[in-house]
Amino acid sequence: MTFDLILVGFGHVARRFVHLLHEQQRTLERDFGFNARIVAIATRRHGAARSPRGVDARKLAKRVERGLPVGSEEACSTVAFLRSVLQTHAVSARKRQLVVIETTTLDIERGQPAIDHVRTGLSGRAHVVTANKGPVAFAYSELARAARQAERRFLFEGAVMDGIPVFNFVRETLPGVRVNSFRGVVNSTTNFILTAMEQGEPFERALEAMQKAGTAEADASLDVDGWDAAAKTAALANVLLGGRLTPKLVKREGIVGLTVDRLAAARARGGRVKLVASARREGRRVRASVAPTELPAADLLAGLEGQQNAVILETDLLGEIAVVQRGSGLTQTAYALVSDLVTIARDVNRPRDTPRARR
Repeated sequence: MTFDLILVGFGHVARRFVHLLHEQQRTLERDFGFNARIVAIATRRHGAARSPRGVDARKLAKRVERGLPVGSEEACSTVAFLRSVLQTHAVSARKRQLVVIETTTLDIERGQPAIDHVRTGLSGRAHVVTANKGPVAFAYSELARAARQAERRFLFEGAVMDGIPVFNFVRETLPGVRVNSFRGVVNSTTNFILTAMEQGEPFERALEAMQKAGTAEADASLDVDGWDAAAKTAALANVLLGGRLTPKLVKREGIVGLTVDRLAAARARGGRVKLVASARREGRRVRASVAPTELPAADLLAGLEGQQNAVILETDLLGEIAVVQRGSGLTQTAYALVSDLVTIARDVNRPRDTPRARR
């Protein structure tokens, strides 16, 4: 089986995904029965490229890294370009082998145009995989309903903890378990900065290191002001707790006001300051917050170093379950996209009358 992939966005994550697909090609064919070809790439500012037989995405990745455009075709409207490519590959869509890979940057105001990318992909009968938090944080209920109506998958494992399968873990392995609340450290950039500041590193230098690594958001204020964590909190709350939040409904405080002295004082008291994201069901409502919090040393979240992340789920039947990520980066996020492709391949290969888990 061959998946035709349409890439919307071609930044660090998408380009690492292209290389990872090539690196894992034999494994994907042997163990999961599929290969993939990239038939189109769309960007808002760096042109677009398409070919029914597939484009040389690795070559195009090298062009972008040299500051050259993806291709000569303009894609002023990524939605219009996507709609055109979907029409060209309608046969692949009918065979359930067309996938939109959405990796544009987070828009914290409305989650656009990523929401429209997902909506357009599903309306064109394509599966959609995104690493963008916006669609899940702003429009999860609508998009999940659209995916069910189209009988296609809408997956987003890379939206919160890179390659760590939080959503898949709950959906596939905890049948009948109710998640009542969660708390965690979900932004690797701020955790790296706080760890560095505890060791005397200036805030600005630590942030610069994350930007050079391609880990920090393109707009660094999304990380340090807590917006990225708020979007991830909304996404987790919407999917795991049945919330209808947006990032702006998450009570939020970032790390900009923290000082080396405050972090040192917390360590002297036997604690550590972490940017903690949390949400809880309260009757029919879900309340969520993101804020720097001093934690006792025995707290699992207090022990997270550098770019490490973790989410602790509080459940009705199993008590607390912790999912810990000891390392994060571009490869982990790109892997999440590959993992979601494997989920789709399993679904497509499953007999149509066999039920699958839904959440």
